[in-house]
Amino acid sequence: MKVLVTGGAGFLGSHVVDKLRSRGHDVVVPRSRDYDLRKREGVHRVLAHNPDVVIHLAAVCGGIGANQKRPADFFYDNLVMGANMIDLSCQLGVKKFIQVGTVCSYPKHCPVPFKEEDLWNGHPEETNAPYGIAKRALLTMCQAYRAQYGFNAVYLIPVNLYGPRDNFNPETSHVIPALIKKCVDAKRNGESEITVWGDGSATREFLYVEDAADAIVAATEKYDGGEPVNIGSGVEFTILELTHRIAGIVGFEGAIRFDASKPNGQPRRCLEVSKAWDLFGFASRTPLGEGLRKTVEWYLQQNQ
Repeated sequence: MKVLVTGGAGFLGSHVVDKLRSRGHDVVVPRSRDYDLRKREGVHRVLAHNPDVVIHLAAVCGGIGANQKRPADFFYDNLVMGANMIDLSCQLGVKKFIQVGTVCSYPKHCPVPFKEEDLWNGHPEETNAPYGIAKRALLTMCQAYRAQYGFNAVYLIPVNLYGPRDNFNPETSHVIPALIKKCVDAKRNGESEITVWGDGSATREFLYVEDAADAIVAATEKYDGGEPVNIGSGVEFTILELTHRIAGIVGFEGAIRFDASKPNGQPRRCLEVSKAWDLFGFASRTPLGEGLRKTVEWYLQQNQ
């Protein structure tokens, strides 16, 4: 198939592109400097490549701090990019559209593990609600276009991702790259302690990026349904445990202090992931310890 991957030069996208090419697909990767997907003219030009399939990964995203600083950008840019891509892909005859959502769309106090049918049963956690609601709205749009036009739009909900090529900028990074950088810097600088946001009690589920790419490719090739599908590992860890694991891998032996004046974010996060196996044969393969070691090794190679 000819597959266009928006965000294909980014963290997740670059791994998806690698997997698609290894399976013989013809992949097109538009760059954001050349195509502004917030503008319909930019989307028209992107779709002039005449893809069979569009995988829409382009997004404005980041950790809690970035969400708090730029809630309007996180809402508007993600909503408008997705709406333009879905509408014009449908109009211009794209055969299949993969919209990648976010675990941030789930309600703040969702029963654990999060099931796809619980998505609408409450408001997302406040610090990332604009981002989560924008992505949630795109699920409604996918389903509406399927109902009215027969458009084969698929919606996937990945959990927190990590791995090589992640964003390690402390202003915008998610928790794992932020903690890796913090521990590496502290060890190199001989610091006696590090400070971590929150009280350490919040839980998160993590999925290694290559596993996530496998899931997206499997859904692209095998799944044509209209119901959203969770993509994750199905295992949760506290931020306290995660921090100690990363410190151990890096070799940082100083004190770890938690700053409870900073937000924890959502209290718990863990997905029910059986549908992904039932519908297109995906299950995560990489345990957290192995994935963290690979990620730390990659980061150290890039920052010697």
